[in-house]
Amino acid sequence: MSKPAEKPEVVQLPAEPPAAAPASNRRAAAQRVREARDRLTSTSGTRPAFDNELLRQYAQTRISASYVVMLLVVATGVLFGFWMQPVSAAAWTCGMLCIHAGIIRYSAKFLAEPASSTATTRKWRTRFVLLDLLYGLCWTVILIHPAGIDVVSNTLMMFLILLVIAVSSMLAANLPIAALAATVPVTVAIALNFALGRTFDDYVLAVLAIAAEGYFALLAHRLHSTTLATLEARAEKDALIGELEQAKSISDEARHRAEAANVAKSRFLAQMSHELRTPLNAILGFSEVMTSEIFGAHAVPVYKEYSADIHNSGVHLLNLINEILDLSRIEAGRYELNEEAVSLVHVVGDCHHLLKLRASSRGITIHEVFEQGMPRVWADERAIRQIVLNLLSNSIKFTPQGGEIWLKVGWTASGGQYLSVKDTGSGIAEDEIPIVLASFGQGSNSIKSAEQGAGLGLPIAKSLIDMHGGTFTLKSKLRIGTEVIVTIPPERVMSALAPMSDEAPPLQPEPAGTATADDKRRARNKPIMNAGTGL
Repeated sequence: MSKPAEKPEVVQLPAEPPAAAPASNRRAAAQRVREARDRLTSTSGTRPAFDNELLRQYAQTRISASYVVMLLVVATGVLFGFWMQPVSAAAWTCGMLCIHAGIIRYSAKFLAEPASSTATTRKWRTRFVLLDLLYGLCWTVILIHPAGIDVVSNTLMMFLILLVIAVSSMLAANLPIAALAATVPVTVAIALNFALGRTFDDYVLAVLAIAAEGYFALLAHRLHSTTLATLEARAEKDALIGELEQAKSISDEARHRAEAANVAKSRFLAQMSHELRTPLNAILGFSEVMTSEIFGAHAVPVYKEYSADIHNSGVHLLNLINEILDLSRIEAGRYELNEEAVSLVHVVGDCHHLLKLRASSRGITIHEVFEQGMPRVWADERAIRQIVLNLLSNSIKFTPQGGEIWLKVGWTASGGQYLSVKDTGSGIAEDEIPIVLASFGQGSNSIKSAEQGAGLGLPIAKSLIDMHGGTFTLKSKLRIGTEVIVTIPPERVMSALAPMSDEAPPLQPEPAGTATADDKRRARNKPIMNAGTGL
């Protein structure tokens, strides 16, 4: 017997993690497979879509910085025109401008085309790399000169090298191979040119040139990584937005289905309730006739008891059908309030008198705590009466023999009115409160109780008070009792009018120049008052 007892402990697993783990694992595996497939089909180790986007950013950067590059080329040509022959400097400037114009033309052509395939992207990538290589070689031609002429010329040359490397690296940062193709030839050629000078200063300049190339290459790589991370984040955001939109459409469709099913259920319940009422009225009528023995006594006395049982069962079924019909009307939005001036204290008192005999038969004492002089409220009297009857009958049903029930009616802090029904029954567990407030929901105590219902009393009461704009609060503790508080908003409380004065104004105005009785009386009394005062 010990082994079977140990098996559940060994194989027992959490309920939720196994369901959540496979989903996350499948998503991670699909992500890895997609990334591996993208790397195999890409020339740069990234997704093909990212390759195309990086090329587009490269082309846009080239076009936006075209005037800066032209200014740098012209300034370099003019500066070197003082060191070498002006014709050679002018020829170099024209050639450099032609190469730059070719890069701009191809960049604009690439941007004008729609999103291309992987093969087309690879072709454009090769074109841009070759153009940047030609661009770097052209810079190499002008920057190579005999080293060691003087310190000023070497320093100026070093400044131009750093400027060219920096500009080229920043412009081609989105295409690292193109950035290397544009800067490595210049750096290598200038470093060798300085190294051939065989002086300490030239060696230092050569090392600085190589270090500058490494620094700007690293900076271009960092910029490329940042741009790639931005593209990945944007792609992930777009994917999440797509998933959210898909989930939203699915949830909207499910909500529409649920609403349609709910409406169909309400219509079905309403239709069935109407269909059942016709034969049920006949059952109630004939059973009442048989119970009353209107047409003569029964030959067998037990038939009278059977007729009474049939009548009681029919009354219970009719009440159940009425509750279902009311609930279906409320859920379908067809329940109309017949609003009028209602005294909440009067309605609660009437309901108390209706159920007083039932409570007394169970030995239950009902206490009334009503505030006096409360004005009427603008509400549906039938709905308010049904709310009170449902709450009070529930309290009587679940309160044991010798228990107590308190009915309270008073003012709320906001100026509204409230109704409280508190009992000393068995109570409701906290986790079962949402269940008993749902349609056809029953707690464990009601299931064990001998007087079982359909579980519609509290939902109907809550729905009716919601239609009045009030609140429904249920507080309960096991083996202590339950209290239900229903509030009516202050805007439904009808304030009392001010009392009318004893002297009513005349119904018709007096014509001009006609003295009223008061004016005549004051005129008669005026000489006497003057004589009395000596004035």
